Amino acid sequence: MECDDYGLTRKLERDNLNLNPLQRGGVLPAAARKALYEFGDGYSVCDYCDGRLDKVTRPAVNCFLDDLAEFTGSDAVRTVHGAREGKFAVMHALCDRGDTVVVDGNAHYTTHLAAERNGLEIVEVPSSGHPTYEVTPEAYREVLEETLDRVEVKLAVLTHVDGNYGNLTDARGVADVCRKLGVPLLLNCAYSMGRLPVNLRELGVDFVVGSGHKSMAASGPIGVLGMRSEWEDLVLRRSGRHEKKELELLGCTSRGAPLATLMASLPYVRERVSRWDEELKKTRYLVSELEDIGGIEQLGVRPKEHDLVRFETPVFHEIAASHPRKGFFLYEELKKRGIVGIRRGQTKWFKCSIYGMTEEQVQYVVDSFRDIVEENR
Repeated sequence: MECDDYGLTRKLERDNLNLNPLQRGGVLPAAARKALYEFGDGYSVCDYCDGRLDKVTRPAVNCFLDDLAEFTGSDAVRTVHGAREGKFAVMHALCDRGDTVVVDGNAHYTTHLAAERNGLEIVEVPSSGHPTYEVTPEAYREVLEETLDRVEVKLAVLTHVDGNYGNLTDARGVADVCRKLGVPLLLNCAYSMGRLPVNLRELGVDFVVGSGHKSMAASGPIGVLGMRSEWEDLVLRRSGRHEKKELELLGCTSRGAPLATLMASLPYVRERVSRWDEELKKTRYLVSELEDIGGIEQLGVRPKEHDLVRFETPVFHEIAASHPRKGFFLYEELKKRGIVGIRRGQTKWFKCSIYGMTEEQVQYVVDSFRDIVEENR
């Protein structure tokens, strides 16, 4: 196989409406695209660095981190290479090999990998199963109490919004449970920080991690790690050999374009978070209209509290059974209409998001699904 240019051309966002929930929150505004050009060189934010990335003043990384701490309600905040690196750093700082952590049943695979890489034992809090897949504070309490009867639990991890069903968990309720039982709580906000309001202090958690490229309009890979002041000395402790470097972060984290775009996007992200109610209204409209077609049903907790939606779609699976293109028909019918983001060959179910779309674009998506069913049923 010959690759002359490695296929480095992408017009997906320019030419289509992209329903992929993994990508909706990562679309860059104009200011971030300018920063991407200015700081595309690998170490471009390090022109005036004196050994501490968080202390760089040109560009003003130090001021940005202060603003980011305020935005997330954290006492201290650092950028990391992604939410997974933030989870790993916290686990590594708080736990020893063989220790136990409790995680929710809808946890992202990177939560498991972070724990596994640290040599930790994982105990899961089950969800309610089909069709809501809800994780409740009560279920968390039961599992924590049972586990604490056997072993010490060094850390609890809760997925604020999961990537399968888009369920927004009761983080404050779980935090209350963890506080009463003396277990620190890390909240994985990869799908929430930057889309909807997230405040560490108000939620009562000990740590938050977020994803710049997934939900904060940054080019990435980059993440956010916020914490209470009581954990700073442990998680941000310095190297014994290189006194300026923070050990758990391996010194410096994301540099160049990932950091610059995250910085440039913060005012835009702050403003769009203030309009979360509008996004929720559009999502609930999408659910209502698609379910009205028939043969399409939303999974997860109702009513929707997040833009990521998972649908069971027997109507499309039935059409695929007799369609000449079989399971590929839905992807192709959508692509003809300038809509992408649904996987090829997928008809039994799909995930989607209309985050950031206009009402007119949302209506076009709804009408397109309705037309596809009417034309092929």
